[in-house]
Amino acid sequence: MPERAYFDWNATSPLRQVAREAMVAALGQTGNASSVHGEGRTARRLIEDARAQVAHLVGADAKDVTFASGATEANMLALHPAMGDRLFVSAVEHPSVRSGGRFPAEKIEELPVDGAGSVDLHALSNAVARAERPFVSIMLANNETGVIEPIVQIAQIVHTANGVLHVDAVQGPGRIDCDLKTLGADLLSISAHKLGGPQGVGALIRRGYIQIEPLIRGGGQERGLRAGTENVAGIAGFGAACAALAANWRHEAIRMAALRDRIETGIKALVPRAVIFGQNAPRLPNTTLFSIPGIKAETAIIAFDLNGIALSSGSACSSGKVQTSHVLAAMGVEPELARGALRISLGCSTTDAEVDNLLNALTKVSSSLLKGHENSRVNSGLAA
Repeated sequence: MPERAYFDWNATSPLRQVAREAMVAALGQTGNASSVHGEGRTARRLIEDARAQVAHLVGADAKDVTFASGATEANMLALHPAMGDRLFVSAVEHPSVRSGGRFPAEKIEELPVDGAGSVDLHALSNAVARAERPFVSIMLANNETGVIEPIVQIAQIVHTANGVLHVDAVQGPGRIDCDLKTLGADLLSISAHKLGGPQGVGALIRRGYIQIEPLIRGGGQERGLRAGTENVAGIAGFGAACAALAANWRHEAIRMAALRDRIETGIKALVPRAVIFGQNAPRLPNTTLFSIPGIKAETAIIAFDLNGIALSSGSACSSGKVQTSHVLAAMGVEPELARGALRISLGCSTTDAEVDNLLNALTKVSSSLLKGHENSRVNSGLAA
């Protein structure tokens, strides 16, 4: 069996060496960042250095970065009724955004998307016009399909209606430009473990004029916006990963796009009936979501795993369950086809050899499972 190949970077990315080194160094420190003695000041400096590194990656001011336990908490921190009298989210958002955060259910409205999964701008314009203070939350790029939303246009629509725009940018850093000001976002959520940092840490970045209502109270940490002793090692690793990305993400993105295109060409050559979702829309350079009619995702994932390939059926935020994607449902994809959706996501260390292994595994898996599907259909016909 070939060495295992990891193609689930959108779920979590392997820890970068620079992040690992920063975390190990931070773990050697003993001070609490809220203490004023030398050890405390050392811990504080690690946090503030990381804050500057995160801010630099997204073109923000360091003082406007608030650390959290991850992007889900960052989203919850952002989604508060103080931001507007009504919340508008797209039908393909991450569950933490679709839940509405701290907005009551009656104040949340879901926006439709087109067949590629991109938000309907006409529907958005009509929706925000009905609210006195609209608050809109739209992801930068979809975690399942990789489709990139037209955030600059969305920001113009929202701001024309005197609204506030929050962008869940979790899948963006290291793959596409995530500059806060260029996008026109007022609030931006990112996660460390999606970009080569550790799990369990993320950040909400705001424009200076935006006031945030704390989610966790009880202490003065994070300028009073997030109580609790900081995860110094995690934050240090987060910052180091961001610094590494800021230096060379464009080169990595170009290389990943070439590998993704090679994979998609291989998929269509092996199984011409395969459907690649969002193929004609702007997408992340590292993401392919596809389905082969007649193959179920849960069966295929196990088969790929046995062949040394780790991939997924889409979002990893459903307690490990393989279930029909709400993203594909919103796009109008037929349920049977959606149930077979498989996501391949690449990263900075993905190699040509790993792509070879993936395509070889696809040849075996598709042949075996499609043969089983045809036999099942024949047997069903005989039984009838």
